[in-house]
Amino acid sequence: MNMAARFGTVAAIMMWLTFPMPAAMSAGIQGLKVPSDGASPALSGAVWYPCAVAPTVMKVGPFEIDASRDCPITGTGMPLIIISHGRRGSFLGHHDTAQALADAGFVVAAISHPGDNALDGSGSDDLSAFVQRPADIKRLIDYLLGPWSYAAAVDPDRIGLFGFSRGGYTGLVLAGANPQFSPDIGMCVGQTSAICESVRHGNRQSLVHDRRVKALVIADPLSNFFTKTSFADVRVPIQLWRSERGGDGVTPASVAAVADALPEKVDFRTVPNADHFSFLPPCPDDLAASAHDICTDRPDFDRQAFHKEFNAQVLEFFRHALR
Repeated sequence: MNMAARFGTVAAIMMWLTFPMPAAMSAGIQGLKVPSDGASPALSGAVWYPCAVAPTVMKVGPFEIDASRDCPITGTGMPLIIISHGRRGSFLGHHDTAQALADAGFVVAAISHPGDNALDGSGSDDLSAFVQRPADIKRLIDYLLGPWSYAAAVDPDRIGLFGFSRGGYTGLVLAGANPQFSPDIGMCVGQTSAICESVRHGNRQSLVHDRRVKALVIADPLSNFFTKTSFADVRVPIQLWRSERGGDGVTPASVAAVADALPEKVDFRTVPNADHFSFLPPCPDDLAASAHDICTDRPDFDRQAFHKEFNAQVLEFFRHALR
């Protein structure tokens, strides 16, 4: 399947970043661009934030988003939530969660990880994706607390992260987890993929941790490179979700193993009848037609109803953990 179809075309996204939207009381939204830094490419995405202007419905790629584009931010000392998407995902991949948090008084930022997103998967099958992802998020936080025009509105002591699949891996690493890139561990046992060839040849760099991240919500994390000793330094509050059915390299047992290995008790939740991609928001009809694998649920699962409850519980957790 054409991965770009999952979250809209390049043209649709670029149009949103440049085309004037109608002036439109809940979440504001603005395009985000973190400049390149040496060999590290620019980061692109969006920031959702509280706003005192009534929202309007805007089309971004295939999604309809209820927000006010570029309205002034309302509030100070607000908590910040970073969103990290899964393999070949997008900054739009959890837009409903971002909007729910912004409506409730959070600043929320999401990027498309360079080389591992819906529009550019050139690095998705390379070990560098696992090394670069945490570094991407650290750069994003640096920017939001520094050069960003609304940096003064953010409380630097209240930062959380929501991560799905590889984004869950990313959040755990930022919080202190140390994966073991070994040909004898996890996804590389008996495999000959590009990632595993890099592992066998020792082509890896030091991973970035960021202690500014004080709370995690993790959904179906990819955990193939983690061992029982990987989480010794992870000491932040965590809400950990798993789908009952799993998918895309994640199994219910692998998520349970993460919960068991974490040194402190987590808020561990299982979603009955859910598949891995059930953590993505409901798909509009045109996206569902071209991305059947990520948009289709089992007959006994209501993704729209689940996401209303899911977003409410994510919000409740972050309110408590970052109070």
